[in-house]
Amino acid sequence: MSNVECKVKKDISPFRKIAIGTWQTAYDPSIYGTLRINMEKAQKYIEKFRSVTGKKLTATHMVTKAVALALKACPDANAILRWNRIYLRDTVDISLLVLIESDGRLDLSAVKLNKVDKMSLEEMVTTLDHHVEKIRARKDKALEKTRKSMLKIPFFFINFFMKILSFFAYTLNWNMAKFGIPKDAFGGAIVTSIGPIGLDIGYVPIVPYSRVPIYAAPGEIHPEPVVLQDGSVGVAPMMNLNATFDHRVVDGGHASILARTIKEVFEDPFGKLDPVDESDDSQGKAASKDS
Repeated sequence: MSNVECKVKKDISPFRKIAIGTWQTAYDPSIYGTLRINMEKAQKYIEKFRSVTGKKLTATHMVTKAVALALKACPDANAILRWNRIYLRDTVDISLLVLIESDGRLDLSAVKLNKVDKMSLEEMVTTLDHHVEKIRARKDKALEKTRKSMLKIPFFFINFFMKILSFFAYTLNWNMAKFGIPKDAFGGAIVTSIGPIGLDIGYVPIVPYSRVPIYAAPGEIHPEPVVLQDGSVGVAPMMNLNATFDHRVVDGGHASILARTIKEVFEDPFGKLDPVDESDDSQGKAASKDS
């Protein structure tokens, strides 16, 4: 007689299989925090940017750029652990998680953008859209090769495999591209938006094999009562930017620099991001629901 009546799930996605092989202990160095952001100026910037460039800039793009500028301001947080030592990355590279449908199943994939601190927003939006289109059309040959390889690995071996993969790719720092593993697949931070699924607060778990120490998850944007600068009460669009940090790399001092830099970007997007005319003559679409 079984204690739990259940049956094995057979139609499992590559991401789910990787996840099973990733987490197995409770030795967790995670730090969690949420930054409250007034999105009023950001929404005006998004609307104006769209009307000027024709590119569909979203809050997620802005968060990605802001995180990149924050890592530039705090290079000690743009790091990776190898041999229990911290190595600083040469460039600011960030991945965004993309939801895809594969054979009737939902799956997750990562798109890495290189040198995001040096990219214009227009270039970033164009590059990301191109990669997402390829992934969802199943035309990314390297990704498809990796996904098929993961499905072939036996379940009993997946935990050991993920550790070995991380050891060769990051501890030894070997380029595994010839084996179908993308070179430095995730960069120094990961951004994934939880707003489109209706969440305000949610924290991304640290993925050990990726060696990424920073995860940012922007939530849904809501109009809420706020205290204005003159002391009066008004309504403003607010967003939670939820973050998970690896405490072995990032501490409170780093987090304060990262948070302050990100907040400065959203408080003054017209001054901190790509130059567009701040005058309110935009013909773009409202951006209040986009994240």
